[in-house]
Amino acid sequence: MTTPAPLTPPAFDFVQGDSPLLVSMPHCGLNLTPEVAAGLTEKAKKLPDTDWYMPELYDFLVSLGVGFIKANYSRYVIDLNRPYDDKPLYATKTTGLFPDILFDESPIFEAGKTPSAEHRTFCKEQIWMPYHDIIAQELARLKAKFGYAILFDAHSIAAEVPMLFEGHLPDFNWGTNEGKACDSTLANAATQILRPNYTQVLNGRFTGGYITRHFGQPHHGVHAIQLELSQDTYLNDELAKQSEYQLDEQKRPFITQQLRDLIEVLMAIKL
Repeated sequence: MTTPAPLTPPAFDFVQGDSPLLVSMPHCGLNLTPEVAAGLTEKAKKLPDTDWYMPELYDFLVSLGVGFIKANYSRYVIDLNRPYDDKPLYATKTTGLFPDILFDESPIFEAGKTPSAEHRTFCKEQIWMPYHDIIAQELARLKAKFGYAILFDAHSIAAEVPMLFEGHLPDFNWGTNEGKACDSTLANAATQILRPNYTQVLNGRFTGGYITRHFGQPHHGVHAIQLELSQDTYLNDELAKQSEYQLDEQKRPFITQQLRDLIEVLMAIKL
């Protein structure tokens, strides 16, 4: 058995903060391992299901003293918001730890080019485990320092994904595992800070993925909330229709300010 080459770049970037809040960005990665890159369909090579521009939209975190961890590898390599054992999270159709279909239900890999079991084991050990280990360690550190810790899992998604839901998504889609992942004070603060021009829903279309469900343990002083931000709020609409993903510089200042206001209000909460 050959030993896979080490990861370049590393699995993730982590910046430690000095507030009770940690931001996770598990689906913003654009890098591919050679084995995954060699098997992608032409459509999948554009990485359409990426949570585009999360680091750019949250570029104010360091100035606020908020720590963050962002994935460097695409969810087509391994999905960090799915459980290690790949047990289904949802009763409806979705994608797993190692996705084989895009959100439009077309294949990710060319026939016969799905990554090997050895490669998948490597990704679990070298990408999934370190990412989750850092989150666990940092939340423990924050809880020890502040008496509690908050995990904000930052995502985005196309406004219309028929495989996952009917119709057009609201702008802000909050998930707290039906209230089990965080104190209600957090969810209330998040929903009340939004300007009226943005639409939102709490535990509607999304209730939170594995990261929110696993780490959100308010009875142990660790709270988690997931945001699925509609990409309509910040991408160039016309280019997105052509599978080209660019920030809309007219939308960007408004959504960035709203996200900054949101993070600041969550930081101010004492749990």
